[in-house]
Amino acid sequence: MPATDATDPAAPATPTGPTGPGGRPAVIELRRYTLRPGRRDELIDLFDREFVETQEATGMAVLGQFRDLDDPDRFVWLRGFSDMAARHRALTAFYGGPVWAEHGPRANATMVDSDDVHLLRPLSAGTCFTVPAYRRPPAGAPAPDRFVTATVWFFPPGTEDGVALVRDGLLPVLTGTGPAPLAVLTTETAHNTFARLPVRTGTNVVAVFSSYPDESAHRRHVAAVRAHPYARDAVLPGIGRTQSAAPWTLRLAPTGRSLIS
Repeated sequence: MPATDATDPAAPATPTGPTGPGGRPAVIELRRYTLRPGRRDELIDLFDREFVETQEATGMAVLGQFRDLDDPDRFVWLRGFSDMAARHRALTAFYGGPVWAEHGPRANATMVDSDDVHLLRPLSAGTCFTVPAYRRPPAGAPAPDRFVTATVWFFPPGTEDGVALVRDGLLPVLTGTGPAPLAVLTTETAHNTFARLPVRTGTNVVAVFSSYPDESAHRRHVAAVRAHPYARDAVLPGIGRTQSAAPWTLRLAPTGRSLIS
């Protein structure tokens, strides 16, 4: 599939198609790449020009591409699939195809590590990203003025208490005190059938993705959650007692072609 011309920001937007029932992918990869110093923009330019439509042509959805605001050499992105079988087919087609053969070596040359990957699924019905029906901005489009966060909570494998506290306790507070999360995902425990791309194993996480007009709006939302009596007195202490490691929050700036913003 031909790549969009990255040199003309005014070029027509390219269509994007949903994956899965109702445009909600059932399997999502959260991918964090550590890059060689100073090469993030090079990878983003290459990615947005060559790896968006060409991946989606194989049956996956490129959901979001981001600059990590806390690490100038970190690139974060998400892609989705309708199920694990579709994931295997799409990854086999893309990484065995001509586009990756041509441009993959240049992409890999920017990277120190590309194996920090969580394989995720929706926490419950209605908590996944909705793949927008609108047309994706063209390559070279300016980055949107939005602030995206991904907070990842870690719990002991095989346990449900912490997951339930997020689902039944924290999410209603988040929604009641600010914008509802874009998505809430948890670990997909199915076997990784595409061994060429490793994913984290032995994990049990809940990842909450949210979007704000700016960072100050995010800070106000966090303060409101912490001040909420139920969250302050029950939910957050309960999560703290059940978690296996401290949570981390990614502070993300979407690229010009990111559907999530």
